[in-house]
Amino acid sequence: MKTLTRAEEQIMQILWDLKEAYVKDILERMEEPKPAYNTVSTFIRILETKGFVKHRPIGKSHQYYPIVTKDEYRSFSIKRLLSGYFGGSFSKMASFFAKDEKLNLNELERILEEVKKDVK
Repeated sequence: MKTLTRAEEQIMQILWDLKEAYVKDILERMEEPKPAYNTVSTFIRILETKGFVKHRPIGKSHQYYPIVTKDEYRSFSIKRLLSGYFGGSFSKMASFFAKDEKLNLNELERILEEVKKDVK
């Protein structure tokens, strides 16, 4: 899987929410200052080339839909972050975020309980 730029990821977030959309639909959901229609259209074509999006022709337009799920990309991104910054160690990453976010003992215990539920 390829890494997305910030702009590509912003468009994918909108597509994941909408499930399918025309360029105009994506543009409507973008924050101000909104990019030009052609800019969004170009990014969608790049996402299609990267294998994240497909389209179906409808009349003279194209309706786009994601073929990579948000969970798949999240997993890829976390693994990339883990290997690139923490030597593949989840413990090091968790420790970093616990220190950086100044988590207290109650918050850490709550996280541990969540992990235990997910592992079962």
